[in-house]
Amino acid sequence: MHAFHPLSEWFSMIPLRTYVVPLLTLAVGLSVSNLQAQPPGGPNAPDIELVDRFDANGDGWLNADERKAALRAMERMRETMGGNRRGGPGGFGGPPGGPPGGGRGRGGRPEGSPGPRVNVNNVDVIEDADLYDPNVLRTLFIEFESDDWEQEMAAFKPTDVEIPATLIVDEETYPEIGVSFRGSSSFFMIPEGSKRSLNLSIDFIHDKQRLNGYRTMNLLNCNGDASMMSSLLYSHIAGEKLATPKVNFMKVVINGRSWGIYANSQQFNKDFLKDFYDTKKGTRWKVSGSPNGDAGLRYLGEEIEPYRERYEMKSNDDEDAWRDLIHLCKVLNTTPQQDLPEKLEGILDIDGVLWFLAVDVALVNSDGYWTRASDYNIYQDRDGKFHILPHDMNEAFHDHQGRGPGGPPDGGFLGFGPPGGDGPGRPDFRDRGPRDGDRQRGRGDQFGDRRGFGGPEDGGPPPGFEDREGRGRSGRGFGPPGGGERPSVTLDPLVGLDSDRFPLRSKLLANEELRTRYLQYVRLIAAKYLDWDYLGPHVDSSRKLIEREVRQDTRKLASFEEFQRATDMKNGELKQFCEQRADYLLGLEVIKNLPKDTSTQQSLR
Repeated sequence: MHAFHPLSEWFSMIPLRTYVVPLLTLAVGLSVSNLQAQPPGGPNAPDIELVDRFDANGDGWLNADERKAALRAMERMRETMGGNRRGGPGGFGGPPGGPPGGGRGRGGRPEGSPGPRVNVNNVDVIEDADLYDPNVLRTLFIEFESDDWEQEMAAFKPTDVEIPATLIVDEETYPEIGVSFRGSSSFFMIPEGSKRSLNLSIDFIHDKQRLNGYRTMNLLNCNGDASMMSSLLYSHIAGEKLATPKVNFMKVVINGRSWGIYANSQQFNKDFLKDFYDTKKGTRWKVSGSPNGDAGLRYLGEEIEPYRERYEMKSNDDEDAWRDLIHLCKVLNTTPQQDLPEKLEGILDIDGVLWFLAVDVALVNSDGYWTRASDYNIYQDRDGKFHILPHDMNEAFHDHQGRGPGGPPDGGFLGFGPPGGDGPGRPDFRDRGPRDGDRQRGRGDQFGDRRGFGGPEDGGPPPGFEDREGRGRSGRGFGPPGGGERPSVTLDPLVGLDSDRFPLRSKLLANEELRTRYLQYVRLIAAKYLDWDYLGPHVDSSRKLIEREVRQDTRKLASFEEFQRATDMKNGELKQFCEQRADYLLGLEVIKNLPKDTSTQQSLR
């Protein structure tokens, strides 16, 4: 059996900036440009490109023999970098002195163990239901050639290598899909044998292959969300007025054994555009998450490169589209506030942005724009208008009381260590993200805000993360403020109005008309969508749909008792959050003194 050593283990052995680039180039022949640190926009580095290097037969993917060759080359690199040294410094792999490969101990989580066997012939077939129908629970059967699939996928995590598998859904077989681990803390903070997030490329080898019309699936492990419902509920509310990734639940069976329930979150690709805009045309940008990100649409001058470093274009690299994005940033940041509505008309979906901002704060999305100036999507439609759309929805509906997640104040060894836990400020560390269905890899996502790499001018921690005296306690590395207060049900809806990092908030909401419309949306969300009489039935139906499977899930990241406490209909944590958040928002003078506006009192779907 081949010994799989995750690249995260190798990277943890030595100071990254000193050795990784030359050694990777020597041992594997990789492009140095793929490993250079980039200015902030998100902390994601480009995938290490192995496919072109080891694709001996030229078919565009690595078969078992080709993957073995790649692993042997990486093993030589590992030996050059430190031999069998174990548990090195913090680095990419984990905290100082920790086990290799990023292991962090169980952290109170249930220990993963093999799940019950599931026979494909004993599962109900779901007919005439959309892939994202929230009222059904499909079972996905994934069959790998090898039982070592988990170790092999971990070894290739920061690369462009996907592991081929067969997928069976509703008695239909989909051969040779591609599977990879996705996420940052949803991977690096989760030990082997427990549930990690998955990306499925249905069209990995067969370009025309689709599952119910879709080419990509993102299966999320709901890390840090005992209810498993944050993404589902957020999508439901945001989707009332905005193109938002659809979410439902899936049961996953791998090599005949259950891996339990995952949240199935829609990919932002051409299929998404077709669903919501009835076209596959237009330009898409992914804005990857970073705790102190600088991708909030600040104006950075007329040169394209600073924008390329912060925003990842997922369509063809169109210079005209980049110029349009720069123009949007310039208008947003330099126009007098009284003239903004008129100047932005035709180039920005202002009403959609106001709803985006209202949902972001009202639901306390601690991975949101309001705190990260990143972690969202941008779409420019065929008419040239820009739309700002949600991306990461897993960190909402929580009262994040107490200390923040951020690890030691100095950010770990050389500032490269991951944060001390899972939470709102966790960096999306090495998050290759979902494999784009359009096979556009282009420039990868970027490193987070670090000293010396051109971060936002105002510096400091995100709003809502200061300590009680207003001082940020940020570290030297990727990590969020090292122990600042976490956002709670008393998060001010007017947070971030004085920061240039968040011009969608500080510039748009400086205009009285736009601020009033925004606050009316906040009021609508509090009065209608957080009303338990409205949201409770959605929670109840979802709980009933997955409760039996969650109880039997041997790979879950929270106990069944925690799931019950979160989703209890009488006094559960979700119910408490909704009631307390609504009470707080509706009790604010700035909300109570708003003029009545019937246009925001009804759903606009």
